Amino acid sequence: MFSGASWWATALLLIDLTIRVLAVIIVPRNRRPTSGMAWLLAIFLIPYFGVIAFLLIGSPKLPRKRRKVQSEINAFMREVTAEERHEETHEKNPAWFNSLVKMNATYGGLPLLAGNSGQLLGDYEQTIKAMSAAVDNATDYVHVQFYILSSDATTNGFFESLERAIARGVIVNVMLDHWASRGKKYYAATKARLDTMGASWTLMLPLKPLEGKFQRPDLRNHRKILIIDGTVGYMGSLNMISRDYNVPKNIKRGLKWQELVVELRGPAVATLDAVFISDWYSETGEVISAGVRRDELVASGEHLGRISKALIDHNTEAGTMLIQVVPSGPGFERENNLRLFLGLIHAAQKRIVITSPYFVPDESLMYAITSAVARGIPVDLFVSEIGDQALVYHAQRSYYEELLRAGVNIYLYPAPYILHAKHFTIDDETALIGSSNMDMRSFGLNMEVSMLVRDAGFVAQMREVEDHYRELSRPLTLEQWMEQPLRSTVLDNLARLTSALQ
Repeated sequence: MFSGASWWATALLLIDLTIRVLAVIIVPRNRRPTSGMAWLLAIFLIPYFGVIAFLLIGSPKLPRKRRKVQSEINAFMREVTAEERHEETHEKNPAWFNSLVKMNATYGGLPLLAGNSGQLLGDYEQTIKAMSAAVDNATDYVHVQFYILSSDATTNGFFESLERAIARGVIVNVMLDHWASRGKKYYAATKARLDTMGASWTLMLPLKPLEGKFQRPDLRNHRKILIIDGTVGYMGSLNMISRDYNVPKNIKRGLKWQELVVELRGPAVATLDAVFISDWYSETGEVISAGVRRDELVASGEHLGRISKALIDHNTEAGTMLIQVVPSGPGFERENNLRLFLGLIHAAQKRIVITSPYFVPDESLMYAITSAVARGIPVDLFVSEIGDQALVYHAQRSYYEELLRAGVNIYLYPAPYILHAKHFTIDDETALIGSSNMDMRSFGLNMEVSMLVRDAGFVAQMREVEDHYRELSRPLTLEQWMEQPLRSTVLDNLARLTSALQ
C-alpha cells in the first residue's frame, strides 16, 4: 500500500510528466524553433515557474475581442488608398522595390504615395520645439501618440502648445501607452494636465483586469506619431519626455537619449494619420475623422471605411519623396517590419547602414546581414557603447563576435548617450525610419510604425546623420572584442537565451 507521502510523490510526478508532454505538444505550435526551444527549456528546468510564465507571456496574440477589432482596422488600412497615385509611383522604380511595396500593402494595407517631403530632426530639444511650433499652427485638429508621454520641464512647451490649441478651438486627441508611461515620475500629473486642458485622451493597451482590459502584459504600443491638421506629421524614435527619462539611475549615470525624427508633408501624412485613427478606434471604439469624434457613426453602424478614401483627398503634393507607411505588431498575421527589413537587406547592391538601439536579431536577419557582406556589400552597424536595459544590452553583445567575423563594421556610439534612433539605408535612394528596433520584441510583441522612403535627397540627409555618428563613434574590432572577460561572455550568452522567450 502507498503511504500518504508516496501518493503525493506519485501525483507530483504525474503532474510533472503531464506538463512536459503537453508542453512538447502546445509550445512549438506556430512558433519559431528558437523561441519554442527556449520556452521548453524554461518549462523543463523550472516546470511550475516556467508554466506560469508561459501562461502570462507565452502568447504574442492580442485578446480575441481586440483581434476582431484589428481585423476591421486591417480592412480599413487596405481601403486607405488612391489608386491613380498608387500606379504612378511604380513607373520608374526597380522591380525589387515595387515587389517590396506590394508585400507591404498586402500585410500592412497602406499604399506607396508620391509627392512628399521630409526633414530629419536630430536635436532632442529642438525637435520638441519644432513639434510645439507645428501645434501652434494647428487650425483643425492635433493627433498625439507616444509610447511614453510625460509632462516635465523638457516637454512643458509642447504641453503649453496643446493648451493653446484647445483654447482656440482645435480638437486634441492624445494616446499614451499605459504600461510604459505609468512607471514614469510624472504619470499622474500628466493625466491631470490632459484633463485640465480639455484634451480627449486614452491609454493604449491598458492593463486593467478589473475593467476587463487585459492582455499579455508585455504587449506594447511602441509608436510615436504626431499629426497636425492631416497635413504635417512627425514620426521616429523620440518619446515625449525628458532626455534622461526622469529616471534616477539614468540621471546618476548621466545618460542622455539621442533620437531621430522626420517631419513629413504631403499625401503620406494621411496614411500616418490612418495608423493613429485605427489605434484610437481600437482603444475607444470611436471613429474620428478630420479631428472630429464621430460617436454617431458607431451608433449608426458606420465604421472606419466611411472615412478611408477621404483621408488622402485633402493632401497636396509637397516634394519628390515616394513614401509607404508600414504598421506592424501583434494585430497583424505577419511580422511586417521584419519582412521589410529582410527584403531591403537582400536587395542591397552597394551599401547597408543600420542604426538600432536594441539589436537582437533572429536567425533570418543574421543570415541576411552576414550574407550581404559575403556578397561584397559593406555593412555598417551603429549601436550604443553602453546600455540602459541590462538584459537587452547583454543579448545584443552576444552577436558581436559573429558579426565581426563576418566582416560587419560595428560602431559604438559614445557614452553617456544612448543612441535610440531607429533607421537604416541601402544604396543611394532607399531609406527606412520609424519606431521599430531590430529585435524580436519589436518584430512580434510591439505595435510599431515604419516609413519606407525612395528618394536620393532624403538618403543624402540620412548619410549626413550616419557620417556624424561615424565621426563620434568608436569602431569595434574583433581583436578588441576577443579580450572581453569570461564573465561578460557568460552574461551575454545567458541574456541571448532569454531573448527568445516569446
